[in-house]
Amino acid sequence: MTGKMRALMCAGALVAGLAGCSSSDGGGSGGKVTLTYAYWDSENQGQAMNKIVQEFAKTHPNIEVRLQFTPNKEYWTKLQTSAAGGTAPDVFWMNGPRIGLYASQGALMPLSDRIAADKLDLGKYPKSLVDLYTLDGKQYGIPKDFDTIGLWYNKDLFDAAKVKYPDASWTWDDVRAAAKKLTDPAKGVHGIGAMPWSQEVFYNTIFQAGGYVISDDKKKSGYDDPATIEGLTFWKDLLDRKLSPTVQQMTDNDPIEMFKSGKLAMWYDGSYDASQYFKTEGLKAGVAPLPAGPKGEATVIHGLANVVYAKTKHPQEAWEFVKFLGSEQANRIQAEAGAVIPAYEGLQESWVKSMPGLDLQAFIDQVPDARPYPVSKNTAAWTRLETDAITKAFTDGQDVEAAAKQLATAMNAALSQEPAGHRRRRRTR
Repeated sequence: MTGKMRALMCAGALVAGLAGCSSSDGGGSGGKVTLTYAYWDSENQGQAMNKIVQEFAKTHPNIEVRLQFTPNKEYWTKLQTSAAGGTAPDVFWMNGPRIGLYASQGALMPLSDRIAADKLDLGKYPKSLVDLYTLDGKQYGIPKDFDTIGLWYNKDLFDAAKVKYPDASWTWDDVRAAAKKLTDPAKGVHGIGAMPWSQEVFYNTIFQAGGYVISDDKKKSGYDDPATIEGLTFWKDLLDRKLSPTVQQMTDNDPIEMFKSGKLAMWYDGSYDASQYFKTEGLKAGVAPLPAGPKGEATVIHGLANVVYAKTKHPQEAWEFVKFLGSEQANRIQAEAGAVIPAYEGLQESWVKSMPGLDLQAFIDQVPDARPYPVSKNTAAWTRLETDAITKAFTDGQDVEAAAKQLATAMNAALSQEPAGHRRRRRTR
C-alpha cells in the first residue's frame, strides 16, 4: 500500500468517525515504524507540532510520525470510537476531565515503569500536572503545557471611550463600570462577552466568589452553594443589562471572532488563544490578570498531557516519541512558537517573549492564585448537564439561582453513579 493510499484511507476513517488507523506500517524487526499522533489545535499549534515531529525524526530515523488533526468538536467522539474499536492513534493529546475515564477503560498505557527505567525527571513539570495524570499510583501522561485565564481587552475601544486599561488592581466593580462605558449599541459594540463557557468564563468567577463546582471528595456538586450562585450571577447581571451580547448572538457569532473584529471590548479567555489575537491584523489587544471577586483573585488552571494508546503495536517507539514530546527541546519549540505555555521548568519566559507587545506575564503571575480545573472520574457525565443548565440560566428571563439548584440535584445524581475506585489527588501548586 502506498503512503498516499494509506493517508487517504486514514482520512476516510477520520471522517467516518473511526479516527485513527493505529499504525501497522513497518512492523517487522528492524524496519521503519510509523506512528500516528492525534491533536486538535491546528491554528495555534500546528506549526509547532510539525517542527517537533521533524526534530524527532533527526534522532529517530526509523520512526515516522504522522500528525492526525481533528477539530476539538469532533476529537473526543472520534477518539472514543476508535479506542473502543482498537484503532486509536498511537499517541494523542489527553486532558484532565477525561483521563479517569480513559484510564479506567484500559485505553491508556501506564508509563511508570518506562519513566523509572529511563530515569525521566518528572520534577521538571508542575507537580499539579504530574498528579493530574497519576491514577492509582500509575503515571499515564507526560505534561505538555498549562494554561490560565486572563482579561483580554481592545485598546482602541478603551482609548475611544477614554477608559483606563485593566490592571492587577481591578475588581468585579471595575469590570461592570468599564463594560457600561464601552457598550455602544449604535456601533454594535458590547463591553464584554458573557458566554456560558466554563473554563474561560464562569468557573473563574465561581472561585472568586468563594464557591466551588465539585467537592474535594468528588461526591457533591457545589451549584447549590450561595457563593457559587453569586459567581454565576455576576455574568447574568451583565447579560440582563445588555452589556454583553445575548447567548444566542454569541452562539450564532463566535465571541472570539467578535472580540477580534472589535465587537467585544473585553473578553475572558485562556493563554492558549494568545497567538491568534497576536496574529489578528488590526487588533490592538491587551491582557491583564482576572479581576478579583468578593473572595479575592482566582483563575482556573489546566494542562494537557501526551499519552500512549494501550493497544499500540509499537509501545517502545510510542514511548520514545512521548519522552521526546516531554523534553526541553520540544517544550522550547512550543514556547518559541507562542503556541502554549510549556510545562517544562524554566521555559515559561520564552513563551512570554514570543509575542512582543502582549503582557503575557499576566498569565504566569496568576499561577499562585490558580484553582484546579474541576474533575471527577467521569467528568463528562455531569458537564453535559452543566452546559445545558448554565446556557439556560444565562438566557433572557431565566433565574440563575433556580437553574443552579436544579443542576446541583442532577449533578449529585450523576456523581452517585460513578464507580468506586481511585480518587485523583487534589492538585496543588
